[in-house]
Amino acid sequence: MTWGKAVLPCMACIGVSMLCAQPVHGHANATSTESAYRDGRHDFDFEIGTWKTHLTRLLHPLSGSHAWATYEGTSVVRKIWDGRANLVELEADGPSGHLELLSLRLYNPDAHQWRINVASSRGGNLGVPAVGAFKDGRGEFIDQEIFDGRAILVRLVISDIKPDSYRVEQAFSDDDGRTWEVNWIATDVRVKTG
Repeated sequence: MTWGKAVLPCMACIGVSMLCAQPVHGHANATSTESAYRDGRHDFDFEIGTWKTHLTRLLHPLSGSHAWATYEGTSVVRKIWDGRANLVELEADGPSGHLELLSLRLYNPDAHQWRINVASSRGGNLGVPAVGAFKDGRGEFIDQEIFDGRAILVRLVISDIKPDSYRVEQAFSDDDGRTWEVNWIATDVRVKTG
């Protein structure tokens, strides 16, 4: 489910569920373990509305390149199913071109996790979902994808969440998560209405 260039729907999840916590069932203390999981179905409620987006994207990830492109645009986030899902439409422009992305985020109440699916208007397909959750005001979502012929991990982090701004960062790892290269940084500021 990557947020840029050829890897656009890259931040997805192929077999990454093993990296994410699952509730324990059938164990003697399952009740106390399960009660430790919080209901995260409203984790994205802070984001409902319209946002001005400033983003930078590394043009050639995992190549040693340091060439970045800058974009300005708007994202609109709509709540679906009383917060258990939402839809994000991002449109941005910069010297490197025009971006149109769609993100469908779905909450799984049994796993207490979100699945984030991304599509680009160029490709027209949803990528494999990144899977994760929010903890202590920070969302982290991971998937595994093929990039330039090799398997990599993709991590999406949503942080610095305030009433009128937040940050999204995507990073790739080609060494099983030992090191990460950031390749997408977006700072969103709420558009005031009325």
